[in-house]
Amino acid sequence: MALDEYVTLGRSGLRVSPFALGAMNFGTSGGWGADVAESERILQRYLDLGGNFLDTANFYTNGQSEQILGDFFADRPGLRDRIVLGSKFFTNLYPGDPNAGGASRKAIVTQLHDTLRRLRTDYLDVYWLHNFDAYTPVEETMRTLDELVSAGKVRYLGFSNTPAWYTAKAQTTALLRAWSPLIALQVEYSLLARTVEGEITPLALDAGMGLTPWSPLASGFLSGKYARGAAPQDSQRGAIIGGPSEEQFTVIDALLSVASSVSSTPAAVALAWLLSKPGVAAPILGPRKIEHLDANLAALDVRLDPSHLAVLDEASAPKLNYPHGLNRETGAMLQFAGATVDGRPSTVYPPLKALEAL
Repeated sequence: MALDEYVTLGRSGLRVSPFALGAMNFGTSGGWGADVAESERILQRYLDLGGNFLDTANFYTNGQSEQILGDFFADRPGLRDRIVLGSKFFTNLYPGDPNAGGASRKAIVTQLHDTLRRLRTDYLDVYWLHNFDAYTPVEETMRTLDELVSAGKVRYLGFSNTPAWYTAKAQTTALLRAWSPLIALQVEYSLLARTVEGEITPLALDAGMGLTPWSPLASGFLSGKYARGAAPQDSQRGAIIGGPSEEQFTVIDALLSVASSVSSTPAAVALAWLLSKPGVAAPILGPRKIEHLDANLAALDVRLDPSHLAVLDEASAPKLNYPHGLNRETGAMLQFAGATVDGRPSTVYPPLKALEAL
């Protein structure tokens, strides 16, 4: 596999690389990101290898992330249209202004205007709602986003960090009113964060939304920098978030074992495992250094056989909320529902086969 072996993002015709490049660490305004020169080196390396899917947000490094991307493409005429550029809205960048954040019509339009200005472009390929707005009617949010698509300022829509019930309501509203649908979901997903498999993954598979996991290395816990009884190696964030728990080290131990058996790194194996999961389209890499990017992209060459996947699946098995456990216990009922009256198995809709694996 390579970065230029593109996949379609959800139920759409938009083709993206199997790994997205996240620009959360572009800029030093947050105190620990990459400077402009290193950010541009990372970006150029990703593009040179065939990558085309970039992700940022209005508040990453206080807007500097978008500015770095905007300046980069402004200096390279014609390149911006060759890539898939996405950003997110929700966070209020103007404290004291109650309408500057969230998912209301006023907030969305204003935030998009500011994002396009910082990115020095007149449209986004993907515009993501960054979080759940409990105060704005979903109809207002989806209608506003549809109008932006119709105006050509946005091409595709996605949600990030939203509850499954809200996401389903938004998608159903859009489909019933012939508005632009959601094609992808950004979710926290890794060997150390698998609760997405309870509600959100089944929703995405059924509705045709591609999953683009963020923090696929669990804030560096799966990068190989952490070992029992040792200080984290080369980790500025490690001093802030602390080290893994005993439960997390159980997963890390299994990861280290599999990585050793396939002669690869823990980071590459963790990312290869994630690529194997149902519904996953393009995990988002967030390198702070160019060597981080190279190490992560090594996952494209990792081949995990069923025994390796089983070890990792078992070690990281999540405890999912009701009714997931009850649904899995009713195997006889599921078998009956999937068979004809004469006992012959009926054809299973392809996405349901993936659901059965969860």
